[in-house]
Amino acid sequence: MAMRFAAAALLAALALLAAGCGDSSGSSGSAAGTASPKAGETLAIMGFGTNGDDVAQSRFAIAKKALAPAKVSAPNGGFNTQQFLSSVASGNPPDLLYLDRQQVGSLAAKGALMPLDSCISGQAIDMAQYRKPAVDQVTYKGHVYGIPEFYDNRTVIVNTALVPKSSQVSTTDWNALSSAAKQLSRTSGSKLTRIGFDPKLPEFFPLWAKANGASLMSSDGTKAELNDPKAIAALAYAVSLIKEQQGYNTFIAFRNTWDFFGSANEYVKNQLAAFPMEDWYYNVLASASPQVKIAAMPFTDRSGTPLDWETGEAWAIPAKAKNPGLACLWAKTMTATSTWVAAATHRKAIYAAKHEYWTGLFTANADADAKIDTPTPGEPAEWAQALRTVLDVQKHAFGLPASAAGEEFQTAWMNAVTRVLQGQQTPKQALDQAQKEAQQAIDAASAP
Repeated sequence: MAMRFAAAALLAALALLAAGCGDSSGSSGSAAGTASPKAGETLAIMGFGTNGDDVAQSRFAIAKKALAPAKVSAPNGGFNTQQFLSSVASGNPPDLLYLDRQQVGSLAAKGALMPLDSCISGQAIDMAQYRKPAVDQVTYKGHVYGIPEFYDNRTVIVNTALVPKSSQVSTTDWNALSSAAKQLSRTSGSKLTRIGFDPKLPEFFPLWAKANGASLMSSDGTKAELNDPKAIAALAYAVSLIKEQQGYNTFIAFRNTWDFFGSANEYVKNQLAAFPMEDWYYNVLASASPQVKIAAMPFTDRSGTPLDWETGEAWAIPAKAKNPGLACLWAKTMTATSTWVAAATHRKAIYAAKHEYWTGLFTANADADAKIDTPTPGEPAEWAQALRTVLDVQKHAFGLPASAAGEEFQTAWMNAVTRVLQGQQTPKQALDQAQKEAQQAIDAASAP
């Protein structure tokens, strides 16, 4: 009964959206281009609360000041699609959303988001300042539906106490990497005590697929390409790295014992030789274990060309927002170069007081990054090198395209990889199934 009620609520929401929205900006879109904050107005935000880290709080304070005398309501908690669509069905949607860029295309296709043409022109938002892969992720059928925020990059973090030469765990030569992973791993009886190379599955499958020449989805987001033979081969290889290190169950059980965010993390305890990871983890390591010896290395394709799978968040305005002008001003302010510089300056002061090292704050705003991402004077070589490596790989970034079924597409490949890891299907069987699921979802979401 509850499930039927929830489904009915979502269908009602979609019907309301379809009735009131189109692909081009209308009167609400025009309103988004101007903002004269007034006392008594309140900007309602979903997905971005007041309990974030120092960077979030610094920028929140700046944006809140820009909206004064209007108020801001930002309950803690991440974005939830069902909760959002239910709020639309009840006639009380938020004014602004903070969500994963992969979700933007899906909601835009449903008519749930406002195209930001007039917001961008009215607020004179310079879209050239944002990195192209991030902008592409929030562009659906020629219209921008989100203002990009963070820009998460992926590099290989090498434990140099175990791997003196980083090239030993290069992702260019897959045969050599398999040998290195086995040689660097350690066991005690049937237990794994060190991982030689962690491929980070299922999460990082798109990176392995791209390294083998597969894109997983057409550039326009309309065709799933999950069962491309190159993608199947990439999955088979990445899974083999885990199989050769005691298998999935033992591998994951051991990985779950790590003090991932603490001072006794897997690098300190030599429980890991290397793995690909998002850039924010350098901040964790530099703060929790500043003396640990690591090196940053690009993840490469099989010809040795660096690859960077980027992801991140965006600000988007619901089609039925009551205060789109305030929402647009907030999105502009939160992602402005001056706001990022102020937040970074504040964080650097915090780090200096704690005698910690700057390992970067990577945003979708390239102009901001050029101003904030410089090493702390006197910083140990490994942390400065990590910062330079992340900045360098950004030139080789790719993202998954905006799609009418972005969430469903991600669910399809994540579930497929998990089935292979658990031994339920072969890579081909799993990706053939995922291909059908993903394409059906895209076709259904794209239908008039």
